[in-house]
Amino acid sequence: MEIAFWIVAGLLALFYLYAGAQKVLRSQEKLRPMMGWVDEIPMPVVRLIGVLEILGALGLVLPPLTGIAPGLAVAAAIGLVLIQVGGMIVHLRRGEKNLIGLNIALLVLAAVAAWLAAARL
Repeated sequence: MEIAFWIVAGLLALFYLYAGAQKVLRSQEKLRPMMGWVDEIPMPVVRLIGVLEILGALGLVLPPLTGIAPGLAVAAAIGLVLIQVGGMIVHLRRGEKNLIGLNIALLVLAAVAAWLAAARL
């Protein structure tokens, strides 16, 4: 279980650190080719999503790594599940049901990470 947690949490953390940094640092014009939805969501909200993704990534790995409040990893994973639910809603409203595959995969991985993190407590 320990190894499984670190594999899942590590992969999710890498993905969300990258994705979150892109949303925080790039302009709307540079995000548009990768994320067409940025035209419909105010940029402060896009930036907030990026910050939440970065915090979720850090929350997945830092508490278990340091041993300080390891329960926060469960909360971080649940937060990442909620981000993906929101992402699926945005894609479905835009008629992009073919794009929710990544959201579903990330949601499942985050749910598995929450379960594995809870099992470590």
